[in-house]
Amino acid sequence: MKQYYDYKKQFNFLLLGLILVLPVFFYFNFSFAQTAQELQNKIEQKNTDIDKLEQQIKTFQNQLGELSKQKDSLSNTLKQLDLTKKKLSADISLTQSKIDKTNLKIQSLSSDISNKEESISDHTGAIGVGIRRIAEFEDMSMVGNLISKESDFTTVWNDIDNINTLRESIRDQISTLKVVKGELEDTRDETIEAKKELVSLRTDLADQKKIVDNNVAEKNKLLKDTKNNEANYQKIIKDQTAKKLALEQEIKSYESQLKFILDPSKLPTAGVLSWPLDEIFVTQQFGVKTGPHRIYANGHSGTDFRARTPQKLYAMADGTVMGTGNTDITCPGASFGQWILIEYGNGLASTYGHLSLIKVSKGQKVVRGELIGYTGSTGRVTGPHLHLSVYASTSVKVETLPSKSCPGKTLTQPIAATNGYLDPMFYLPPYAI
Repeated sequence: MKQYYDYKKQFNFLLLGLILVLPVFFYFNFSFAQTAQELQNKIEQKNTDIDKLEQQIKTFQNQLGELSKQKDSLSNTLKQLDLTKKKLSADISLTQSKIDKTNLKIQSLSSDISNKEESISDHTGAIGVGIRRIAEFEDMSMVGNLISKESDFTTVWNDIDNINTLRESIRDQISTLKVVKGELEDTRDETIEAKKELVSLRTDLADQKKIVDNNVAEKNKLLKDTKNNEANYQKIIKDQTAKKLALEQEIKSYESQLKFILDPSKLPTAGVLSWPLDEIFVTQQFGVKTGPHRIYANGHSGTDFRARTPQKLYAMADGTVMGTGNTDITCPGASFGQWILIEYGNGLASTYGHLSLIKVSKGQKVVRGELIGYTGSTGRVTGPHLHLSVYASTSVKVETLPSKSCPGKTLTQPIAATNGYLDPMFYLPPYAI
């Protein structure tokens, strides 16, 4: 019977220990909560900063829209470049704020993971103690207690009650342990996603800094070429326009002589491509309207999309980069500028023109929605935009041709038979004008 009193004392001692430990446990959890709250406050402040920057960027975009409606002049072009730089600088600040916010989120999640791992360890230990205590109680012979002179029914029922209490406690601990383990897995998954986002944001930041450098170089070149003189600027624009028209005629003449038999059965159905930009606004349609379809004759060789400042550019389907280049190197201000040609696995290919930054290289495999570059205003443009040409894939290839429009120079860019050009909008998602 004395053994039972010893067990009861041990059990009571365990309860006393829990009473002493719980205040310490709550103290440390309260301290963690304070730290978590501080992190959350910082995250909320970053959210406020992000909202302000997004509003500022929107204002810059609206101002650029108003400038685009004004007459083409040196003063107006310089204003656009300056405003674009301000917008790009705000983009950089926005990305940096998102990086800071993501770092704070990862820090908070890491603390949460540590706390949950500690909680799991505590629950696992408590379950082990409970199991050992039950085993000790059950090793005692209840029958022996009942016939013992020193025993009484109250002691026996107390021991039975202690066993039941321990069993309930173990069940509760196991139930809580399952919940905490599930939460831990969710938190770890969230942390992995946050780290992926951080890598993406850092890449965006590096790209944005390169684009700002390009913007500064473009302004410096413009000032140097024009000597900050409006008459010089207008002369350059006139010369570039003439050169562009001559080059377009030259290329069309060459392409019209290429032999290509278009097999409609090898073309995919409508809507197989995804949008190349996050924001879609068509500024010029493809070709000319003839019956139910548009064709490339003397009209526009692609579809133009508004992009007043550099926007991310995406692959429209899985494919292979067949080439990249920059026509401004040999014939400035006359053609595509920086371009990318991608051949897709569905019978189509496309050229993206007037880019500010190229993120892919020849031979690279790309997947639908992958970042391949940024829109811009290289080549001959009246304003920043994306020019998108779509072809039957077997009709187009990168060629290097001597240019009459740029005497002594060669031009390297995608070239296709005239009947190989297709209406991009037919293969893109529905667009409401």
